[in-house]
Amino acid sequence: MNNHSPASKLRSKQRRSKGIITSAAKRKLRWLPNTLTLCNSWCGFASILWTLSVYERAAITGVNQSQTYDILAVSALIILGAMIFDVLDGFAARMLNATSMHGLQMDSLSDMVTFGVAPAVLMAVMTHWLQGKQTTVQLLVTYLLCSIYVGCTALRLATYNVKAMEESGGDNVFHGLPSPGAAAAIVSLVLAMRVFDRDLSNLALVLPIYAAFLGFLMVSALPYRHIGKWLLSKQGNQPLKIMILIIMLFLVGIFREYAIFGIITLYILSGPAEALKKLLLQQGNRR
Repeated sequence: MNNHSPASKLRSKQRRSKGIITSAAKRKLRWLPNTLTLCNSWCGFASILWTLSVYERAAITGVNQSQTYDILAVSALIILGAMIFDVLDGFAARMLNATSMHGLQMDSLSDMVTFGVAPAVLMAVMTHWLQGKQTTVQLLVTYLLCSIYVGCTALRLATYNVKAMEESGGDNVFHGLPSPGAAAAIVSLVLAMRVFDRDLSNLALVLPIYAAFLGFLMVSALPYRHIGKWLLSKQGNQPLKIMILIIMLFLVGIFREYAIFGIITLYILSGPAEALKKLLLQQGNRR
């Protein structure tokens, strides 16, 4: 059989052309992951500005507590949008084979703004508005507890970067609560408080403590599953994963903000629960 027939040459040329076009397209799209990362940081900056606009609006036109919740809810949704960019930039980098240390550092710097500073500002401002007039001591305590969250986010991201450079991090399990998970906990709480039709001023003392608690979880050694990889992996009971996903979507569709808050809270508690389970198993084996 003649392997050098015109048809064979044409197919070979088409394959080479397709490869050249694909490679060229990939080179042209190398800017995409970094652009998505920048969108993440821009969302964080926009959330901070929108949160602080509460004070400006109050000084100019005056806003009641309901309107304040609406403004802070928008800030929370902006952070939620940043999480989408955070997922997309990693996906794009893997698809285009554009992963690099430069991209890793950019991603962490953006996460520091969006999942570190922005949620802390959101929590501090909400605490202020719930308490009304804060004394100097209350103000300092609020700032201190929220700064613990910011500091722990920085420590968490730095530790993640070191593990990534050493290639010693796990694929499917995080050690410590991921910073997007901590930010999601604050975002879901703000959104749930907005639709809760009761006076929540008593929560003013609890909110900064909760922020500091999330910070400590970020720098802990507690195990947290990588939900995306866990759902997409072929390991484990696939029908069970599908059923869990369907149930979560069903609950979110009915209970909306409450369901989101409940699901994220369960994820926050999964780390301590998993650590407690391992501890009890170890004690049982020793006996």
